[in-house]
This record gives sequence, structure tokens and C-alpha cells, in this order.
Amino acid sequence: MQRLLAPSSKLAYTTRYIANPTYPNPCDIFINHRGIDTKKTISGLLYDHFTRQRLTAFLDSKSLKPGDRLFVEIDMAIKACGVGIAVFSPRYCDSYFCLHELTLLMENKKRVIPIFCNVKPSELCIKDDRTRPAAEIRRFQLALEEAKYTVGLTFDTSNGYALLFSRINIHL
Repeated sequence: MQRLLAPSSKLAYTTRYIANPTYPNPCDIFINHRGIDTKKTISGLLYDHFTRQRLTAFLDSKSLKPGDRLFVEIDMAIKACGVGIAVFSPRYCDSYFCLHELTLLMENKKRVIPIFCNVKPSELCIKDDRTRPAAEIRRFQLALEEAKYTVGLTFDTSNGYALLFSRINIHL
């Protein structure tokens, strides 16, 4: 999938349809994030930034409509996206949904650009509270480890967003 990306800052139009031709609303970029931590700050701003760049981004709060089935729509968007942006925050690993989305991105071999927002990769770990099957926890751990060892961007909210946006444009 990576090789289908256009050399410019915009994704190739065909990338969206090669990823999953059956999904009716494919997106260029899927934004994986912990909503309570980042939806109204970095994740929402990234969505707006990509929209201004004429890229189709998926952010649950802006892309889903009343009546949509969460897992169905999110899973289809992930399978149809060109790139995943994983916004890691201090409590990211507390969210089943975040880990599910990240695992789906990794298992579908999507290009994932991690953004470490007020957290270091070494601080991210899954706490097994024994409420999930061991096999699922293992899948989550493998996906998280792969993401932690993927070159990403670090971001400290006290430094502002402009630098992050210019850096992310370079990597798309």
C-alpha cells in the first residue's frame, strides 16, 4: 500500500479505492486516538488540517452519523484507508477501542504514522485486567510494540500545533 502513495503531500486518488473497493466512503487518513484525551485538541485539529489539504480524514466524532454502527463503520474505514495516524496519549492504552483500531491498522498492513502526544513510546503498555481473552491481549501487545518501534513524531502540547502540522505534511 505504501508504494501507492503520491510523492506529493496529497495521496493518490486511486489509493483510496485500491485499499478496499467495496467500502462506499473510503478515506485517505484514519485518525486513531483516545477521544477523552485528544479529540478536542490534536485529533480534531489534525482532522481540520487534513480537510483543508483536501484529504479525506476519518475521525469518529466528525465522520459517523446517528444510527451508524460503531465497530462496523470504524472497521470498514480502517480497511479502506490509505494511512493511519495513531495519536498516542498517556491513557491511550486504557481504551479497548484504541487498541482494537491500532491492531486492525497493523494487521491490515496500513502505513501508520505514530504521534506521541505528551507520552514517550516506552511509557505505553497494556495492562491485562483479565477481562479480555489472552489471544486478544497478545494481538494488542504485538500491534502496540510494532507502532512503538515505527518512526513517528513527538508532540508536546505546550509547544503549539504549527510545527506538528508542517512535520506531518512532510511524511504524507
